[in-house]
Amino acid sequence: MADNSSWWRSAVIYQVYPRSFADGDGDGIGDVAGIRSRLDHLAALGVDAIWFSPWYPSPMADAGYDVSDYRDIDPVFGTLAEVEALIAEAHALGIRSIVDVVPNHCSDAHPWFRAALAGGPAAPERELFWFRAGRGPGGDLPPTDWTGEFGGPTWTRTTDPDGTPGDWYLHLFAPQQPDFNWDHPRVRAEFEDILRFWFERGVDGIRIDSAGLLVKDGTLPEVHPDRPHPFRDQDGVHDVYRAWRRIADSYPGGRALVGEVWLPDRQRFANYLRPDELHTAFNFDFLGCAWDATALRESIDGTLAAHAPVGAPATWVLSNHDVTRHVTRYGRADTRFSFAAKREGIPTDLELGTRRARAAALLSLALPGAAYVYQGEELGLWEVEDIPYELRQDPMWERSGRVDPGRDGCRVPLPWQGDTPPFGFSPDGANAAPWLPQPADWKDRTVRAQTGDPHSMLELYRAALTLRRAEPALGDGTLTWLPAPHGVLAFAREPGFTCLVNLGGAAVPLPAHDRLLLASGPLDDDRLPPDTAVWLRTRSA
Repeated sequence: MADNSSWWRSAVIYQVYPRSFADGDGDGIGDVAGIRSRLDHLAALGVDAIWFSPWYPSPMADAGYDVSDYRDIDPVFGTLAEVEALIAEAHALGIRSIVDVVPNHCSDAHPWFRAALAGGPAAPERELFWFRAGRGPGGDLPPTDWTGEFGGPTWTRTTDPDGTPGDWYLHLFAPQQPDFNWDHPRVRAEFEDILRFWFERGVDGIRIDSAGLLVKDGTLPEVHPDRPHPFRDQDGVHDVYRAWRRIADSYPGGRALVGEVWLPDRQRFANYLRPDELHTAFNFDFLGCAWDATALRESIDGTLAAHAPVGAPATWVLSNHDVTRHVTRYGRADTRFSFAAKREGIPTDLELGTRRARAAALLSLALPGAAYVYQGEELGLWEVEDIPYELRQDPMWERSGRVDPGRDGCRVPLPWQGDTPPFGFSPDGANAAPWLPQPADWKDRTVRAQTGDPHSMLELYRAALTLRRAEPALGDGTLTWLPAPHGVLAFAREPGFTCLVNLGGAAVPLPAHDRLLLASGPLDDDRLPPDTAVWLRTRSA
């Protein structure tokens, strides 16, 4: 593999959600063996790197984001030796690897937390978490009234070894996910060692879950709109990432740090990307943006403006394992995404959503910087919204009082081949059904069904990624907006490349060009129909 230390500036990174990618042993749950067996798909797709969602030992209270051991692999996924082989095999195909690290919290099965409970109030391990006495008579009220990231309370009361009610512990997510105390040097040293552990096994990057939540205000104030938030985006978190950056920079080959940073303030967001902190961060502003030319241009301009002063590349994301798939979002009257607005029963036009998703793919892959592809978006998969209640596993469903439908719908196992479930997700003869049910209608969305079909979503992605690698204008760099009719985005990238996306209600003429490189859908003679995008060669090479 070429030693390109700045690979992350232009990379197309494919997110693998291991439980749902491919099942190698037939138990209905995706695993490392399944990923290894399908690396040819990712090589043919043309991605530069794979980001693996957590595969660590875990009780799976939150699908693996409750980690009990950061240096091993859960047996349901395989072994550490298999992961090391996977990393090597991907490297041989020219594909880098990014592993997910979850530093805000661990599992309640983590040895540190078990010791903290077993040792009672005097246990030294309690200093590694947020144990606090309750308020009110007998300490019966939680230390604060903070609302958790999944909704609901953020404190759970313990029972002391003698059976009496004890202190409370903080968890911004589920009760099975106690938050670490990042003010403690032992916590910081532990995670610095975890980074070294994975870098020494050949990984090329670390994706940091909930990167803005680590540091808390130790005075535990209540949330107030006129004061800094007590646990989101505290200034002290930047010291953590400066230390991590020094570690990443000490390894060869350009080891990258990628942050999951949900912040509405673009300047605060960009602070995480200063030259001595993270290399890149997910662009949730773009992900949640409406399918609207004015809104998208504002998002793109704001993103590029925020990244420019710190010299970091932008990233462009349409979907991931936490959000409603964009084929579904783009088929709705309200095409934005927000967790607050997630509800069941929203009418969706999947044909319209698919047409827009094809255009969005060409838009996102033409913008300056890096791009992410969530597994299945290259197949045009939609959100599965009819999962029976008894089969849902995401804690968001219950903790929201069954108001938020949860994230299971974007995590349904991939369809690979065949006309009926499990669509090749598990090997022939497997006795176990996939851990979440697949729609029968996905028979036309399998990899095999789409391969060779020039009109399929899969072949569109393959063509786009092939062109992206070949075009010197694409990847990191700048863009220049071009004059365009109302509702149309048009920009140039040098040398000699133009992207047009029609988000309006009527077809528009194509500008003068030398050659049509790629279109997301059929053209109307020399006119660009609504919800369609094109890549053009705009001057002779």
